[in-house]
Amino acid sequence: MAIEAKISLMNKTEKALSSSVPADYMNTMLTAMADVLQGFEVNEIVRPEDCPEDLLTYYLDALKVQGRSPKTIEHYERTIRSLQKFVKVPTRQITVHHIRAWLAAEQQRGVCDVTRNGNRQVFSAYFGWLHKEGLIEQNPMGNITAIKCPKKKKKIYTSVEIEKLTEKCAKTRHPLRNRAIVAFLRSTGCRISEMTSLDRSAFDPRTLEVVVTGKGDKERKVYLDEVAGMMLQEYLDDRLDKEPPMFLGSQMERLTPGGVRCMLKDIAKLADVENVHPHRFRRTLATNLQRRGMPIQEVAHILGHEKLDTTMKYTVLNDDEVKNDYRKYTI
Repeated sequence: MAIEAKISLMNKTEKALSSSVPADYMNTMLTAMADVLQGFEVNEIVRPEDCPEDLLTYYLDALKVQGRSPKTIEHYERTIRSLQKFVKVPTRQITVHHIRAWLAAEQQRGVCDVTRNGNRQVFSAYFGWLHKEGLIEQNPMGNITAIKCPKKKKKIYTSVEIEKLTEKCAKTRHPLRNRAIVAFLRSTGCRISEMTSLDRSAFDPRTLEVVVTGKGDKERKVYLDEVAGMMLQEYLDDRLDKEPPMFLGSQMERLTPGGVRCMLKDIAKLADVENVHPHRFRRTLATNLQRRGMPIQEVAHILGHEKLDTTMKYTVLNDDEVKNDYRKYTI
């Protein structure tokens, strides 16, 4: 690399002086220059403006090295390319005004504040990384503040709603499987992608433990209560196939997250329960565990959270309990 840098230096010097220095003198000078450079280490500095417009690829590679999940990387790439398509200028020429215009266009298109703020966070991470790496001179996100989002109180499932959903599984095409899925989500609080990627071998019927692979390919144990364990075992015992996936679709293929969502939507209609989706089971488990006294660190471990702040966002305070505690400490 050092030899190549020396040759590059000499070539650039010759090109820069070719119009003003005679050929004979140029040859003498370059020979002397080569002799002098033998005693020096030469490294060529690549300036950001000399790099090809491949900055997004660099960033996506960095996310892979950090262990980010493929879905997260895909989301970042899709969001950033959407901005690039909108502004129609090279990344190094993107300004705060370009980004504000894109966010305003998304608002006019009907995109909610929560989603737009999530996009803003993607851009903040991307341009912040580029600036830190020295690939751009200024971070265009410096003056773009968080988008205020309305805070809605998120609901958890009641015990009655869980019972209704479980009961109506009997009227579906795959009653044992669907009942096992509802029980599994209720008991473990797994992400839907974690559940659908499981194989049968991950379940230990003796200990009622399941080894799941979460974000960043990190393994952790989740636990089934006795009822959920019984329902899962009944479903597995009823299957005549030898396929490894824990949950199968109608065509004997691994059940997908989309398939689970559709199944829950159908059951919700039968049970007359509103706002049924997989993530709500996760929030319900987190809230119930904390209300029953489990330390927040242990709740975070079960959910696969690295930050306690994330777990705190999942828990829903009970107004009656807050009121009673207030009375207890103030009277």
